[in-house]
Amino acid sequence: MTAERLYLFDTTLRDGAQTAGIDFSVEEKIVIAELLERLGVDYVEGGYPGANPTDTTFFEEKRTRAATFTAFGMTKRAGRSAANDPGLQTVLGSAADAICLVAKSWDYHVRVALGCSNEENLVSIRESVEAVVASGREAMIDCEHFFDGYKANPDYALACARTAFEAGARWVVLCDTNGGTLPHEVSEIVRLVGAHVPGARLGIHAHDDTGHAVANSLAAVAAGVRQIQGTLNGIGERCGNANLVTLVPTLMLKAPFSEMFALGVTREGLADITAISRAFDEIVNRSPNRHAPYVGENAFATKAGIHASAILKEPETYEHVPPETVGNRRRVLVSDQAGKSNLIGELNRLGIAVDKADPRLDTLLADVKEREAQGYAYEAADASFELLARRRLGEVPRYFDIHSFRVMVERRFNAIGELVTVSEAVVKVDIDGETRMSVAEGNGPVNALDTALRKDLGRYQDVIDEMELTDFKVRILNGGTDAVTRVLIESQNRRTHKRWFTIGVSGNIVDASFQALIDSHTYTLLKAGR
Repeated sequence: MTAERLYLFDTTLRDGAQTAGIDFSVEEKIVIAELLERLGVDYVEGGYPGANPTDTTFFEEKRTRAATFTAFGMTKRAGRSAANDPGLQTVLGSAADAICLVAKSWDYHVRVALGCSNEENLVSIRESVEAVVASGREAMIDCEHFFDGYKANPDYALACARTAFEAGARWVVLCDTNGGTLPHEVSEIVRLVGAHVPGARLGIHAHDDTGHAVANSLAAVAAGVRQIQGTLNGIGERCGNANLVTLVPTLMLKAPFSEMFALGVTREGLADITAISRAFDEIVNRSPNRHAPYVGENAFATKAGIHASAILKEPETYEHVPPETVGNRRRVLVSDQAGKSNLIGELNRLGIAVDKADPRLDTLLADVKEREAQGYAYEAADASFELLARRRLGEVPRYFDIHSFRVMVERRFNAIGELVTVSEAVVKVDIDGETRMSVAEGNGPVNALDTALRKDLGRYQDVIDEMELTDFKVRILNGGTDAVTRVLIESQNRRTHKRWFTIGVSGNIVDASFQALIDSHTYTLLKAGR
């Protein structure tokens, strides 16, 4: 039997951005879009052009290579034409490949939120979809509050979905906006809608307010929909959205879904999903959920006892899937060979060729485990991991040696009586046998250290001048004022705009920052071929 195609629509950068405490910058959106492409989703919904400066800037150019770059918007307002609706025209003017418009499908919301008649809302849906199609883009409609609307007035909810479909929408997405619908209700309603709109044109957008977003998405697929919307790690408004990091492995590894459907995610992409999930958490500065299905640190962990004894003999006794299929690992007794296999996979991904019998791999594996115990998290710091690996393999020259550094922070009144905080850094560095000392002020201690370090690097100066720091995140690992601190620094090449992440861990926040800073400078020189 030929597997039927399912399409993954990621809305991390739009619906996920409504999560309390999360606010993406343009640079973070670019990095997250790269993670989504690494996974292999079909659609990346990047935001709402015109709604805020960040999203408008993000949509000034296409940000994906393989995935369909999708903009979010609203159907035109009642009483005006599509050509005369500023919001719709801004979205149509973006660099998007596809446009997903939200439309009211519950007559209660049409009356309360839009203040127009039911018929006027249908006209807005039809003409908005036609305008997207006329622009040459793929058109989608998110039928907001569809399930609640169907329960209240099934004829009108169906009319909204049917109008979008007949106007040319590629996807008509049924949204459980309030997140209160249960799986058996989703199954029944989707089957009924399928009599009016083909399942191959239907999608599901589930919120997690009852903890059923993943279950509702699976129920919708079983009932006929062929597009699933969700977010990385299930972030989203209120209780979140359907978690694609849970859905993807379930669809690929669990019958009957794995037998009936095919995704755009490859087996290699599936094996990368744990690293992607944890890297995303680092980017948004959240601690990964240790108990998350498939990807959590404890997802395949078992305490000593009869369970552990059974797992050592036959892993299938207490593991529903092999952890390696999702890039995770068993935590009962991790053999050196199993750990080495994961390590070799990471090295291959970074383009580092090494023989699996190379004895240096054992030392590198021990280094990684020791550092992870100290608080390093290399899933989100590929550049630091690559440097660690290449140093152990003897592939990183000694560009410079840091003898010492000192940072002073002074709060004082300036010449015109303003209270200011001034940071000053001194760095003593050895280059080609010559010791140099540089002093610089900066906007905070890290900026001062960066400025001092790059002030006089001799024959490397031209390369270092192309590098700039773009982001800086701090995570307290164990609480208290004496806590161990993890610092993640994002840097980029000014010319190529290539980005990378480096990491530092220390009981001193400045020391942790300087570790990550040195790695960033070293990585810059290594990639420049110096």
